[in-house]
Amino acid sequence: MKVSAKLNNLRIAPRKIRLVTNLTKSLDVKDALDQLDAAIKKGSLPIKKLLESAVSNAENNFGLDRDNLYVLNAIVGAGPTLKRWMPKAFGRAGEIMKRTSSIELILEERVEGKGRKSKEQLEKEKQARVEEKKTAEKERQKNEERVDKKEDEGLQIKAAEKGKGSEKAKKTTEKKSGWGSKIFRRKSM
Repeated sequence: MKVSAKLNNLRIAPRKIRLVTNLTKSLDVKDALDQLDAAIKKGSLPIKKLLESAVSNAENNFGLDRDNLYVLNAIVGAGPTLKRWMPKAFGRAGEIMKRTSSIELILEERVEGKGRKSKEQLEKEKQARVEEKKTAEKERQKNEERVDKKEDEGLQIKAAEKGKGSEKAKKTTEKKSGWGSKIFRRKSM
């Protein structure tokens, strides 16, 4: 079974990306990732991310085994070109073309059906992930409620302490009502 992942409008020229993608063709996924780690090219990081995305697509959507996958093909095409101008001598203008790439990475199984999960197993895993997310969300809400309660208690204690303050402080706050107090109340930096 073939699985693909696409990356569009990558701001690196296709010619430079092809140097990196040609390193990974017909390699197993693990070997291709190692090759991309070792490559000292700017395009190796986006290609590595794209490869990992294709592998996760294969595992999560189709139940394929990661160890049974290899890079069948990597198609690199030209994306939209950004055209810019540079002033030149005698009032001329030189065109600068900033090229972009669109990449499609295609993975395939070495041995058809080896280690593949059934649809029932995929559904069970998805249900388990959904339940995990729900429990994590409930725990997060409980933690937020605890923090809110602690903050409310702290504010009540501070309000009680302020209530014990002198009457002069109360009179000064009463005098500063109006638009002028809003302006002069700001703290300087």
